[in-house]
Amino acid sequence: MARTFLRSLLLPLFFVLALVPWSHGLRQVQEQPSSLAAASSTVQYHGGPLLTKPNGINVYLIWYGGFSLNDRNSITDFFASFTGPGPHQGPSVSTWWRTISPYKDKAGKPVSSTVRLVKQVGDVYSSGKTLKRAQIANFVKSKIDSKIFQLDSNGIYLVLTAKDVTIERFCMGSCGFHESITVGAMARLVFAHIGDPTVQCPGLCAWPYALPTYGPPGQALVAPNGIGADGMIISIATLLAGAASNPFMTGYFQGDALAPLEAVTACPGIFGAGAYPGYPGNLLVDKMSKASYNAYGANGRKFLLPAMWDLISLNCKVTT
Repeated sequence: MARTFLRSLLLPLFFVLALVPWSHGLRQVQEQPSSLAAASSTVQYHGGPLLTKPNGINVYLIWYGGFSLNDRNSITDFFASFTGPGPHQGPSVSTWWRTISPYKDKAGKPVSSTVRLVKQVGDVYSSGKTLKRAQIANFVKSKIDSKIFQLDSNGIYLVLTAKDVTIERFCMGSCGFHESITVGAMARLVFAHIGDPTVQCPGLCAWPYALPTYGPPGQALVAPNGIGADGMIISIATLLAGAASNPFMTGYFQGDALAPLEAVTACPGIFGAGAYPGYPGNLLVDKMSKASYNAYGANGRKFLLPAMWDLISLNCKVTT
């Protein structure tokens, strides 16, 4: 069963409750003025395996369709940022990921302390521009069967689809999902899909860098790397945390296992202190470009990363 996250959670709640299956948590968020307190109850451990190997989570990336060089470089720089922010001091991708370190399995082993992009390949519309979710799993299996990707039990096989590719249920409340597949006799692997929302649903999957799909128009923030790239990076961050801490729907989550709130989706719409429904919170702003962000990354990049549920403080933690 897929773990789908709804970026409509990021919009003003009174316009989107009809779309969201996790209304109990949303109602409690609405009652919290800062949105930094518990969304409902804490994210709980359900006894299953996590991605915990100490050498890190390996990402195997498929670019399906056409992507601009800027989008490719922005996303690969995001993955490079898990090892450190470069010359900048302050909030970073790597410090954001540290929030997940208290997430431990039954043996006391924490989620892997870093993420790295180990291999990437392109696919120029080999199956056309309209795809079913099952085809995403088939792409991953074909790359493993052909030895293009290795079999990696601590890996995440990520398929990114271009802005002109239509995926089943993408932009219909969903900005991405992660699932698991069995390859061979024993290997159970994690894969995920995220689409470029630039054309199909920027207000749903690139907020706050686009006007919200629902509700009255407001001011969209300036994206440091472009609306499409930054929308995908927010979604990638969300799914990385969810897949690492709940890879097989038996790890850390809140609520119903069939529609779980995971490490990041338990903190809807929060990117900075003072966040509330429809407002992402206080963010850093680049003096020259006026772009809003909350984390530094590799090669001078600036990113916007979602808050993550902190098991220590029992609230939603933003980058520090």
